[in-house]
Amino acid sequence: MNQIIIYAALALGIIIAGAVSFFVGSSAGKRTELAAQVAAKATAEETAKRIIDDAARESEALRKAAVVAGKEETIKLRESWEAEAQKRRDEIERGERRVQERDTNLDRKIDILDQREKEVGRRVTDITRREGAVVDRESELEKLSAEGRRRLEQLAGMSAHDAKAEMISRLAEEAHADAANQLREIRESAKRNADREAKKIVALAVQRIASEHTSEISVSSVSLPNDEMKGRIIGREGRNIRAFELATGVDVIIDDTPDTVVVSCFDPVRREVARVALSKLVADGRIHPGRIEEVVEKSKKEVDAAIQDMGEQAAYEVGAHGLNVELIRLIGRMQYRTSYGQNILQHSKEVAHLAGIMAAELGLDVVMAKRGALLHDIGKVLTHEHEGTHVQLGVEVATRYGEHPLIINCIAAHHDDVPHESEVSVLVQAADAISGSRPGARREAFETYVKRLEGLERIAASYTGVDKVFAIQAGREIRVIVNPDDVDDFRMAALSEEIARRIETELQYPGQIKIVVIREQRAVDFAR
Repeated sequence: MNQIIIYAALALGIIIAGAVSFFVGSSAGKRTELAAQVAAKATAEETAKRIIDDAARESEALRKAAVVAGKEETIKLRESWEAEAQKRRDEIERGERRVQERDTNLDRKIDILDQREKEVGRRVTDITRREGAVVDRESELEKLSAEGRRRLEQLAGMSAHDAKAEMISRLAEEAHADAANQLREIRESAKRNADREAKKIVALAVQRIASEHTSEISVSSVSLPNDEMKGRIIGREGRNIRAFELATGVDVIIDDTPDTVVVSCFDPVRREVARVALSKLVADGRIHPGRIEEVVEKSKKEVDAAIQDMGEQAAYEVGAHGLNVELIRLIGRMQYRTSYGQNILQHSKEVAHLAGIMAAELGLDVVMAKRGALLHDIGKVLTHEHEGTHVQLGVEVATRYGEHPLIINCIAAHHDDVPHESEVSVLVQAADAISGSRPGARREAFETYVKRLEGLERIAASYTGVDKVFAIQAGREIRVIVNPDDVDDFRMAALSEEIARRIETELQYPGQIKIVVIREQRAVDFAR
């Protein structure tokens, strides 16, 4: 439509231009002017007609294109609507199928519930019938029991009350006899235990002074360059060896062993001083009383310095900082002290590491646990110099040097002499038991070891119903296999407790022993 207007405006402009030209060229002559105007008018009309026709055709084409575009848009909208409608129909069909499936499942469940309800009804009826039968049988049994009691009374010639009284009387007599026998056995056992405990106390007292009476911990060997050195050690008329023994407090044993001299003493510190001094004298070659005293004094200072260094190293290893100098010295002296052949310093460090590990696992104070474990046996280095148990001496020295009350309780309670006041004290006791009772921690003679194993198996095998006994884990555990026909489940617990109590009273052993009672019931048959 805009093009048509443009074309019409152009035609109008041309017409106007022609009219103007007509008026302007009137001087050329009216005829010429008229002819030109007629020609221009005809041309303008023809041009205008052509423009109008073109505009009409173009307008028609635009109209047809607009109609086609409208039809195409209508078709697309219809297709989109049909797709959306199909999608909704599919969703409705799926929802209907789900509803149908739920209805089917509900019907099935209702049928199952109906069947169960009928089954429950049948069971209730059956139980009711059985209860009635049981009541009838109980009544019949009561009648039979009364009849049997009456017949027994007739045959025995006494009433049930008289029979019960006679049975009670007999049981009372048997109980008195058993009680008397048991009392006699208890008295005899108490006497035997008293003798054994007295011997044990004497043995422990000797052990406190002399430790283990074995060559491994009571003597030290000094190597010599040759056997001629033995004569120089002895000296003229034995003056050198006497001066050495007097200065060190040890015994020097010179025998036929080639190139070796033995230093014997139950005090490990004095024995170490003597060993160091004798080694220096042998290396120097100048052996006479004056030289001996000088070397012994130097050796004492060296051993004291070594003791101090070992105490500081042990405290550093376990993280026990701020210890008193005297406590560090006592810790170093534990290097020269043993218990059942176990080095006290190594034992204390092991206990400290174990207690620290357990304290860390339980979220307790690791530093306090290690410190208490390192000092728990500190009194053992004082037992041959002071009166009292190593626990009492350890508590006294820890109190004197200002240790924390928790540390003092760890020392005092690690043998249950006093109650535990904290979880750390319990951990120190547990770590001490672990370190002392593990296989190989403490040396003992082979004969003693074998006798202990034999004693364990003998005690366990002495009970009725025991089939086999095995001592395992170097005597730390004993397994008892019982006959299932003779020992029931309730007797098993009592049997393990009885064996444990007998082992405690009849045997001596370090640490603890685990008793495991095994009862196995087997059913065997053969298919032929």
